Amino acid sequence: MKIIEKLTAKSRDNFGNRSPVIAFLGDSVTQGCFEIYRDGEWIRTVFDTESGYTEKTKEILRMLYPETSVSIINAGINGGSAKNGLERLQRDVLSHDPDLVVVCFGLNDCNDDSVEAADYKASLKSIFAQCHAAGTEVIFMTPNMMNTYVGHTVTDDFAKTLGALFAERQNNGYFDGFIAAAREACAEENVPLCDCYKRWQDMYAQGVDTTALLSNGLNHPTREMHALFAWELVRTMFDN
Repeated sequence: MKIIEKLTAKSRDNFGNRSPVIAFLGDSVTQGCFEIYRDGEWIRTVFDTESGYTEKTKEILRMLYPETSVSIINAGINGGSAKNGLERLQRDVLSHDPDLVVVCFGLNDCNDDSVEAADYKASLKSIFAQCHAAGTEVIFMTPNMMNTYVGHTVTDDFAKTLGALFAERQNNGYFDGFIAAAREACAEENVPLCDCYKRWQDMYAQGVDTTALLSNGLNHPTREMHALFAWELVRTMFDN
């Protein structure tokens, strides 16, 4: 990818090239949300952006190109969806003239009863097309799996209700349909696919308790699991 070429050029001529800019457009996982807790009538989340995959990606690239600086734009928003991402794409992402846009949606889309997989796919294709029209490279990263059961760490009644819904849609293949739609969108728009969802599926198929790898027991990966996203993303940059 050109992002690797730009990193290489920057490392060879630090003064002659601008720092590459990578923008991340996504939801709560992208923003860096982890545990949830009850605050009166509200369910709130712990924000820890420094432990998220956006910063871990920056750390990896800094390790690989130690003489190169990389600018990161984190445009992840808690509760975000592909439709919402499309609406704020210009404001939050393209206005920064990024060299690469990493898009990751799906967790909220599949749990919004007003959104079908076809709607999700259409929003992603529009995001990809606008990035290409702006001359910006784009990668789509599939999200993690949701919980497959409601574990003992989920104690709030409302969270338990969400957990039951998420587990049903994870286990009955409903969420898989959204991921399949995203993969189709990538193929049709010639967008590199960083398929982290497949990594989670592979682990689950081989006996890993993937629900135990969710910091909120529902859909937010633990801090340690954000490293998987970062390494898979860097590998995708090198492979395309």
